[in-house]
Amino acid sequence: MLRITKIADYGFILLVYMANRDRDILYNAKDLSSAIGIPLPTISKVLKILTQGGILKSQQGSKGGYSLARPASEITAAQIIEAIEGPVAITDCSGAKGCERNCKVSPSWKKVNATLETTLQNLSLAEMAKG
Repeated sequence: MLRITKIADYGFILLVYMANRDRDILYNAKDLSSAIGIPLPTISKVLKILTQGGILKSQQGSKGGYSLARPASEITAAQIIEAIEGPVAITDCSGAKGCERNCKVSPSWKKVNATLETTLQNLSLAEMAKG
């Protein structure tokens, strides 16, 4: 079964929540945790990862917090997954570097991976936030 990690899933939940609200509002970890029902330590971890990945921006200080780094329509599902989990690769051989085996199965996995990556690149956070 193919699946994204729980952290990536939480990242999408968090980002959809933020995308459905005023883009100019700064959110703190505690309020986000309460609003979406994900434990504070996990929210803090996800916020840090998404900020390092350029999906969120943070502002320090007593009135600081987190906001989307750009409009939700300009953030793709592929960018979110890559920020949290790294490049999209359903198998070792389907990634950019391939694998050492280079067997007859590799081209098929690369084709599947390319289709998946294209789909994720064409799905924006704004579309996900619409439901």
